[in-house]
Amino acid sequence: MFSQVHKTRMEEETNVPLLLSKHEIPKWPSDENDILPINGIRNFFREFSYESKKLWYLAGPAIFTSLCQYSLGAVTQLFAGHVGPIQLAAVSVENSVIMGIAEGVLLGMGSALETLCGQSYGAKELNMLGIYMQRSWIILNTAAILLTLINIFATQILMLIGQPENISRWAGKFAMWMIPQVFSFALEFPIMKFLQAQSKIMVMAVIAGISFVLHTFFTWLLMLKLGWGLPAGAAVLNGSWWFMVIGKLVYIFLGSCGEAWSGFSWKAFHHLWEFVRLSLASGIMICLEYWYFMSLILSAGYLKNADIAVDATSICTNIVGWTFMLCIGFNAAISVRVSNELGAGRPRRAKFSVLVVSITSLAIGAFLTVLLFAARNHYPALFTNNSQVQQAVYDLTPILGATLFINSLQPTLSGVAIGAGWQEHVAYVNIVCYYFFGIPLGLLLTFLFKLGIQGMWYGMLVGTTSQTCVLIWMIAKTDWENEASVANDRIQKLGGHTNNS
Repeated sequence: MFSQVHKTRMEEETNVPLLLSKHEIPKWPSDENDILPINGIRNFFREFSYESKKLWYLAGPAIFTSLCQYSLGAVTQLFAGHVGPIQLAAVSVENSVIMGIAEGVLLGMGSALETLCGQSYGAKELNMLGIYMQRSWIILNTAAILLTLINIFATQILMLIGQPENISRWAGKFAMWMIPQVFSFALEFPIMKFLQAQSKIMVMAVIAGISFVLHTFFTWLLMLKLGWGLPAGAAVLNGSWWFMVIGKLVYIFLGSCGEAWSGFSWKAFHHLWEFVRLSLASGIMICLEYWYFMSLILSAGYLKNADIAVDATSICTNIVGWTFMLCIGFNAAISVRVSNELGAGRPRRAKFSVLVVSITSLAIGAFLTVLLFAARNHYPALFTNNSQVQQAVYDLTPILGATLFINSLQPTLSGVAIGAGWQEHVAYVNIVCYYFFGIPLGLLLTFLFKLGIQGMWYGMLVGTTSQTCVLIWMIAKTDWENEASVANDRIQKLGGHTNNS
C-alpha cells in the first residue's frame, strides 16, 4: 500500500517544495520526484551543488545558533578564568559535568522531536507538530525536576567521585545558582526542534545572536568591571537562556507557524508512553556522547597537579565544544533533510543528502584542524594567564587536532540517525564503542602506562573513531525505501493521519 501511496503523492505533489513555500527557497527540477538524474560526472556535481545549497540554507543559521548558545557558557567560563584559577576550574566542572548531565539528558530526550516533527512535516501532518512539542514539554519538565537533585547535591557528588574539595565546593555553589537553567533547557530544546523541522531557522539565529551579545556585555560588566564574581555570572547565564525561551515562545504564539501551532491541547497527553520510549532512546544516545567527553574533565581531577590538568583539559574541551557546535549545524540540517524526505516518501533524495553532507563535513574538519595547528602558539593565552596551563594546552594540540577532524563527521552521522529514527540502535553502538572500549583504553594509557591526560584522550579518540566507522557501515547498509515505509508507520502510531489514511 505504501508504494501506491508513494506513487500517488509523487503525481499530486510534484510542485510542492521540500521544506518551505516556493517563495522562500529555490526549487529545481530534481526535487519534483525521488529519481535523481545522475548519469555522469557533470550531473553529479550539478545535483551536489543543488543539495549543498539546501543544506547550507539550513546549516548556516543553525551553526550560528549553536555557536551562540554554546558560547554563553563558554563566555562565562572565559571570564571566570580571569577571576581566578579555582573559579575557572569550578565553572568548567559545573558546565561539563553537572550541567552537562542535565543538558545531555534534556537535549537527547528533546531530539525525539527531530524525528517526529521532521517526518510529520514531510508528510504534511502539520497539526501534529504542536502536539508533539507539548508532549515533549511534559516529559522534559518532569525529567528536569529530577535532574535538579544533581545540582542540589553537586558538591557531594563531585567529592564522591574524587574531585578536589576546593573545586567541588565552588562548583557546587555555582550549580545551585544554575538550577533555573535546567528548566530553560526543558522548554528550549523542544521549541528548537519544533521550529527546526519547519526550517524556521533564521528566527532562532536572530534571537540567539541578540542573547549572545547581551550576555557577553553583562557578563563582562558584572563579573569583571564591577567585580561581582561568579554569582553575577550565574545570574546573567540564567537570564540569557530564558531570554531565548521567551523570545521563541512569543514568535510561536503570535501565529508565525501557521497550522503547526493551534494552541494548547489535551491531545498532548495521548500516546505519551510511545513518545516516552522514543524520548528515552534519544536521551540515552545523546547522553552517552555528551558524557563521553565529560569523563576527560573527571579524569584530569585524579592526576598530579589536578588544577593545571583540569584547566588545560577544560580549555581543550571548550575548543572541541565550539567546533562541535559548528558540526551540530550540519547535524540539524541533515536531520531535517532526512526526516522530511522520508516523511514525504522520497528515500533516494534522503540518501543523496547524506552523501553530500558527509563530504562537506569532512572538508570543514580538515580546515579546522589546519587552522588549529597554525594558531598553536597563540590560542592558549586567550583562555588563561597561567603559563603552566598554556604549556599543557600546547602539548595537547596534536591530539586535539585529530579530535576536531573525527568530530567533524560524527555529529553529522548522528543527525542522519536521528532523522531516520535509529536512536535506540545508535545508543547500543555508543555504549560499546565509548564505555566498553574507549574509556577503559584511556584509563589504561593514563594510569597504567603513565601517559597522563593525553593517554585518556588517546583512548577516547579511538572510541569515537570506532563509533564513527560503525555509523558509516550502518548508513551504507541501509534500505532507504524501507525507512520511508517505517517513517509512515511511525507517524500513524503516534497520532498522525499519515499518507495511508
